[in-house]
Amino acid sequence: MLTKEELKQYNRQLILPELGINGQEKLKASKVLMIGAGGLGCPVLQYLVAAGVGTIGIVDDDVVDVSNLHRQILYSLADVGEPKAAIAKQKLQQLNPFVNIITHQEKITPENAARLIASYDLVIDGSDNFPTRYLVNDTCVSLGKTLVFGSIFKFEGQVSVFNYEQGPNYRDIFPEAPTENEAPNCAEIGVIGILPGMIGTYMANEAIKIICEIGETLSGKLLTLNALNNSFNIFKISTQIQETQQPKATEQKFTENSDTEISLEVLKTWLAEMPEQIHLVDVREDYEFEEYNIGGENIPVYDLGKYISSFPLDKKLVFICQTGQRSKMAVQIARPLFEGEIFCVKGRIS
Repeated sequence: MLTKEELKQYNRQLILPELGINGQEKLKASKVLMIGAGGLGCPVLQYLVAAGVGTIGIVDDDVVDVSNLHRQILYSLADVGEPKAAIAKQKLQQLNPFVNIITHQEKITPENAARLIASYDLVIDGSDNFPTRYLVNDTCVSLGKTLVFGSIFKFEGQVSVFNYEQGPNYRDIFPEAPTENEAPNCAEIGVIGILPGMIGTYMANEAIKIICEIGETLSGKLLTLNALNNSFNIFKISTQIQETQQPKATEQKFTENSDTEISLEVLKTWLAEMPEQIHLVDVREDYEFEEYNIGGENIPVYDLGKYISSFPLDKKLVFICQTGQRSKMAVQIARPLFEGEIFCVKGRIS
């Protein structure tokens, strides 16, 4: 039951016919666990607290560092050296005293993951490393919990909803984690400060829709956004390769197929022994290509659809990127449109 004060605080939300009193009461009754109080966690937490989610748990064992401040907008210079979870709780309670905020100042591990997640209705993953993403996903699958996922890299971000109403989970896109050397984090590669806010806002929006049972969620879809060139796509996720009609510019099939993957060593051998039979396409952004490349044509993955018809059918079409993830996506974009052989290089190119 909403109090008089809550009715005033959430007034602009309550007058939405899609949400109303019923939706607001669902928000108040919900329990959401946020994994990470960093770049993605900060905007997610701020908007869910402001929206009136009743109970929010924060899992984070890190402390505020001055290098966080350009993107982790809950914190200030005065907070440097303090635990993120504790500072986040303190500031979020000033935003909305009606929300119960529980801090878990510990790192999520295989030993404590089930304990941390079990008592929450919905999990949101804002972690910045692959082991945690797989651990959170697998625990949510085993406990039957819906997972809102987001990730950021340089100028690019991704959002999806996993394990929702028997929908796909994270492993349906990426069955196995890349090795440590194949997966740089933002400390190594950088990230534009505004990007976590853009992606985190989408994540919070998905959470609200799921809790209130309104709108259309990103279950079975992967939203990708590039803040540098304003490209925006939604890829359909499926567990098996299916024949499709020519994909739309904003909605593609994105699945995994290990038969198309080759190592960098294999590619180098092909280029050395039969260069005339290889058409190499680097699907990174142009600034990344200019910084370092091993040759080939540079076409960013989100622009790929416009050029596929120009690729020679009598050559092996090979996609390459920094970590292997965008090149996998490129294979799925090209597959319905290209009748020749298609490959992607797994792992890092540097």
